[in-house]
Amino acid sequence: MNRVPVLLACLSTAALLAACSAQPIQRKDGSSSVRSFSMKELAKGDVDTVIEIHQQEILAILKSLTLKLYRRNPNEWRKSGFASADEAATALFKPLDHWHLEPQKNLPWETVLLEPWRADFAGDRVQSLMNGLLVMHMAAFNHQTEFYLLTEVDAQKLYNAARNTEAVVWKLSSARNEAGEPVLLSNGVDGKGVPNLSFEREFGKLIGIQDTLARIVEDKSNRAIRFGEVNVASMVFLPI
Repeated sequence: MNRVPVLLACLSTAALLAACSAQPIQRKDGSSSVRSFSMKELAKGDVDTVIEIHQQEILAILKSLTLKLYRRNPNEWRKSGFASADEAATALFKPLDHWHLEPQKNLPWETVLLEPWRADFAGDRVQSLMNGLLVMHMAAFNHQTEFYLLTEVDAQKLYNAARNTEAVVWKLSSARNEAGEPVLLSNGVDGKGVPNLSFEREFGKLIGIQDTLARIVEDKSNRAIRFGEVNVASMVFLPI
């Protein structure tokens, strides 16, 4: 008797029972992260699922930051010919549906991240900035969106992406044009003098998630991370 089909059936049943017993988080917006069971789950380890969840959170934060920057800087999405900030943000992240086929993944993210700060740059600064961050973070995951038992993920790349993001945050908050105005509006103070630090919080979450994931992958792979820093003044990024 061939025991392989029987074993697979038992594993499938166990996985389904585990999935059914899990209770979804009650979120304010009513959303749920519970996924339906797929046979592909049998080829994943616990760490692979953790990597996917962290990646999804990183991409969600990047999209949220893109939308917030477009809303604070409406002239930028108009440069790209979009009808709204939402439309512009959606278009930037649409290629993730088939990322492995998209030429966007081959963009030189180091160069793209430097373009928004040039005085002579006439394009959409938000698009350039967030496109560079998107490609860089996807490169840290080797441009993969699904992870399995034999998938290789480099903790050093994840760590370096977090440090590069810190440099970009510094540039975003400090870059000024010839008139002394911010190149891109982000954190600010409202009409009542109350500081708006929502960008700082979102970037902080992004960096924290990336650092935590780097530690998890480092522990899994037993490959120590080499700690380094980006020279923020020169914006020479750590390699991915």
